[in-house]
This record gives sequence, structure tokens and C-alpha cells, in this order.
Amino acid sequence: MSQTASVDTRIQLITTQQAPGSTCSPDLAQGPWAFDPQPGYGPGASMADEIPTTAPRQGELPESYKSASNEELHARIRAAKDTLGDRVVILGHFYQRDEILAHADFVGDSFQLANASLTRPNAEAIVFCGVHFMAETADLLSEPEQAVILPNLAAGCSMADMADIDQVEECWEQLMEVYRDNTDTTPDTLQPVIPVTYMNSSAALKGFCGRNGGIVCTSSNAATVLEWAFERGQRVLFFPDQHLGRNTAKAMGISLDRMPMWNPNKPLGGNDEQSLTDAQVILWHGFCSVHRRFTVPQIEAARAEHPGVRVIVHPECPMPVVDAADESGSTDYITKAIAAATEPTTFAIGTEINLVQRLAAEYPQHTIFCLDPVVCPCSTMYRIHPGYLAWALESLVEGTVVNQIQVPDDVAEPARLALERMLAAKPPVTPSKAQQ
Repeated sequence: MSQTASVDTRIQLITTQQAPGSTCSPDLAQGPWAFDPQPGYGPGASMADEIPTTAPRQGELPESYKSASNEELHARIRAAKDTLGDRVVILGHFYQRDEILAHADFVGDSFQLANASLTRPNAEAIVFCGVHFMAETADLLSEPEQAVILPNLAAGCSMADMADIDQVEECWEQLMEVYRDNTDTTPDTLQPVIPVTYMNSSAALKGFCGRNGGIVCTSSNAATVLEWAFERGQRVLFFPDQHLGRNTAKAMGISLDRMPMWNPNKPLGGNDEQSLTDAQVILWHGFCSVHRRFTVPQIEAARAEHPGVRVIVHPECPMPVVDAADESGSTDYITKAIAAATEPTTFAIGTEINLVQRLAAEYPQHTIFCLDPVVCPCSTMYRIHPGYLAWALESLVEGTVVNQIQVPDDVAEPARLALERMLAAKPPVTPSKAQQ
């Protein structure tokens, strides 16, 4: 892969003043093992987010991996892959470093990668270069005898951590109290509320949805999933990302005054009973720190500097940013939109810098840049470094499984049910012109 796609190289050049530009933290130039002993998400977009005390911590990485050059690490990774052969499959998320994706067998978003693992049922190990909830989903969908490995246990997700199972259970109890006296319980009546969790959530929350008639969604199918939920319930409780929920519901015609926010730190989420009764979508007070960095002034600056620019942002961005953009869509949507452009086009993209910079290198006929001029990768995706990947693979060569991610059976069964409901939910068929 072209070196020009490497965000790590760009960060190193900026921090040593060999290239123009700025980063959100000079600590990004360090190896992520420098932050493993410390509580926190590490430098990058989520560095100011509060991390739960229960978040997994990564143990000490052996010195030989920390001191090795990039060239040595790449050689060791290739050698370990060659030795392991079909016994291992490496999955790499779109937001990973270029230096990691150079070794990935599959590249995609979280659900694409979990499904990709299904094509290798004979692999003994699935090495998921992403974040914790993604590895959990792969464990849910993989064969029981397969080991799912997360190279760095500190690669969590601050948005996923913004809704934990205790908070959601407490929210559910309060909502049931509100709706108990206002709900018709005849068999053909819609349920008072259907829980919907974004894929970017823990297996425990997916299991909660499975137990309570709910479902999982991705950024690609959120509208289809909300339609599914409204066929079964009067309202939706959507967590953990408020912005995806708000942007999707607004596009479906739901008014903002019927989308109250639930703050888990306040009684009734900071709402009164009437607003919860009138609600159609109850939004959890969570967000993605990567996508919250994008602003309307950034879009205005891009339009001023590049007349005719095509602005595409991720639906995890705040509503004003999505409204100001030309289009919004998932990482897969963004990638396909650029690939489909037949004429040289200027694209301003509102999503994680690793994907944007890689697309710019892959499609040199276009001008592609990130809306945010400050280089600020996802803190937790950036915790996956070639040193950790080499360690995980060489451990497998030696017969040791490190950092295995396992979802308990009592959580896995209902979580799979919520995922199966998502897979069964199909978008409505739009009649062709010939049929109209």
C-alpha cells in the first residue's frame, strides 16, 4: 500500500517539523504501549472522554516488539502469517493504520468483517484489528472452537462505553414505570418501546435487546431497523449514539420535539413523563468523539476554497453537519461513492482520517481531503500497532492464544438473537419505473 496513505508517517513528520500541519496531540507520535499502564483511551479523538474503571487494560508488551523497527515488525508479521497459513485470518477495520491493513486478509466495517470471518470456518484464530465490541461480535458469529483475538486489549470504544448494561437496565425500568399505566396490553397491541442498539455497543447491550424484543442496527441499515421497530412498538429507545439515531429518525420524518435525550445520570433521563409519553425515539446521551470533531464552519471553509466540492459525512456526525453536507453515509457508502465517481472530483470527507487519507492515495484522479484539518485519529483504533499484531501472531506460532475475547453464553444467546433480527430485517422494495 502506498506510503502516502500512512497517517502514522504523516504524524511523525508533523511532530518533528518535517511537514506542515498539526495534530490534536504530539503523543500520537509515541508507541501506544507508552499509554497501556495508564487509565484512558490514549491520544487522539477520545483522549478527553472518561473511561470506565472496568475497561480492559493491556498488559506489558515485550520489549523486543517495542524496540523493533517498522521493517523488522513487518518482516516478523509476514513470517508468522506464512507459518500459520490458513490457521489464522486477520481482519482490519477501515479506520486502522495503513501499516496494519497491509497485513489484513479482509478490510471493511465492523459487521462486514464479522461476516468475513464466517468465510474462514476452519481458521483456528481470528485476529481482529479493530476495537473491543467488534471482536465481541466476531466471537458471537464465529465457530465455538475459533479463538477471537484483539491484539491490544486497550482498544476499546468511548462511544460504546457511554452506555453500559446497568445504566440501560435502569433506564428500561424507569420507562416501564412511565408506560405501564398508559399501555393497552391486548395481544395485538404494539409494545410501548422497542430497544435498538447500534452495532458500536457491547455484547451485553446486544443481549439486552435480544431479551427485550429489540434489535441491532448498523449505520448502513439504521432506517430499515427503525421501520422494523415501529412495526412492533410505539417508540424506540436508541443507544448509544444520539447522532445516528437523530439523523436517521429526522430523515424518516420524525420531528425533533419527539426525540427526547436520555441522560443516564438524571432521573427519567432528565425528562418529564409527558415528553417520554409523547416520544417516538428516545436518544441516549452518547456520541463518537471522532465524528463530533466535524463542524459546519469546516464545511463552509471547504466550499469557499473548493467551489463545487462534494461533501460526504458519516451519520455519526452532529445533525447540523449532516444537514450542511451534500450526502451522509456509512464508511462503506463513502468508499463506494468515491469509487463510483467517473470524473475527477473534489471530495471533502467527514470521517476518520485513516480512511480518508487512504482513499486519497487510492484515487489520485480525485482531490480527497478530511474536513478537519487537524490530524486526529480514533484514539482506540490507533492502539493497534504492528508491534501488537506481531506479538499476537508469534504467540500463536508458539501455541499460545493471547488477548482472547469471549462472550459468556448467557449474553451470547440473546445477542445473537438481536443480530439475527437485524439480518432478517429487509428494506422496503421500491417499485421500478416500469412498475409504477
